[in-house]
Amino acid sequence: MRRDLENKIWIYTLAIIGIGLLALYSASSVNVRVSQQVFYDQLLCVSIGLGIMYLLGNVDYRRFYDGAYIFYIVNVFLLIGVLVGGRHALGARRWLEIAGLSFQPSEFAKLALILMLGRYFSNRRPTLSFDLLSRTQIIFKGLIIPFLLTSVLMILIFKQPDLGTSILLFGVFVIMLLVSGLEYHYLLTFLGLCLMAVPFCWKFLKPYQKDRLLVFLNPNIDPLGAGYTIIQSKIAVGSGQIFGKGWLAGTQNQLNFLPERHTDFIFSVIGEEWGLLGTLLLGYFYFLLIGCCFSIAEQVKDKFGTFVVIGIVSILALQVIINIGMVLGLFPVVGITLPFISYGRSSLLIFLVMMGFLLNLSKRRTVF
Repeated sequence: MRRDLENKIWIYTLAIIGIGLLALYSASSVNVRVSQQVFYDQLLCVSIGLGIMYLLGNVDYRRFYDGAYIFYIVNVFLLIGVLVGGRHALGARRWLEIAGLSFQPSEFAKLALILMLGRYFSNRRPTLSFDLLSRTQIIFKGLIIPFLLTSVLMILIFKQPDLGTSILLFGVFVIMLLVSGLEYHYLLTFLGLCLMAVPFCWKFLKPYQKDRLLVFLNPNIDPLGAGYTIIQSKIAVGSGQIFGKGWLAGTQNQLNFLPERHTDFIFSVIGEEWGLLGTLLLGYFYFLLIGCCFSIAEQVKDKFGTFVVIGIVSILALQVIINIGMVLGLFPVVGITLPFISYGRSSLLIFLVMMGFLLNLSKRRTVF
């Protein structure tokens, strides 16, 4: 049973990566802004990432637990380093260069958050009494402390600026908080307060972020500016119809109408060239992979392992939903990549690392 589950994780991951490589080759083949070198970069990262995935599936599981807080602290310093001396590109400062290697610490922060919250929640003990002091402890230890730890990453990433990843981290926090056993009325009160604070966040957004939110409500208010990409994206996906136009035959893609088609909007390339059937096939592979995550969560015996699996499935599912919804115009454009598909070395590697964790957890039933 375990071997069968491991094989499924490998098969579904490789299938999704294969679809992504085909789409990326097409998206970069006649891209006037991006060289086709991005395809070969992605191919190299796939090779390295799959090796890391295999190795992580065979290391001592306790090392992940022992290093969770250290990994979190290192990521905090990396994110500070981005704000202080990071590389500025495309209107944001998100890349850090060390020894000639450029990477995005915000991608590694996703795993750092999952491991940190996994260890923190797994160490909590239930409070049996229900007096005022115990309720205060529940709120402080079960909600406030983990939220503050999450907020550190969110704020540092938001300052880059990267609104999408900040929102994503908050979503993962809420899901893991729900699984932690916190009483629903505390969680609902917390979410209610967060919703009340949303209007006050408007003034902290950059002008282009405000434009994206306004364009989401009506893309035609700026069809040649902020609304251009989403309009072209919907045209590309719609023109693919059921069977698509064929690989390397998408007009919006090949004629360079669609910006960012190798990164955040690569799903529109798949929709145009492979049609509804191609996108459904991709969605089916994601669904099967997420199903494997839930199967592992049911089998893992220790709390830390369960929380880590829930965190991984949360980040995977949320990114898939947000990216596809963004490409179809159902969500605002927030710069979220499509896992295993979009070009991005840091994003690809961190998701393959997460798959390595899943392989490891699928083999372990120990309790700390």
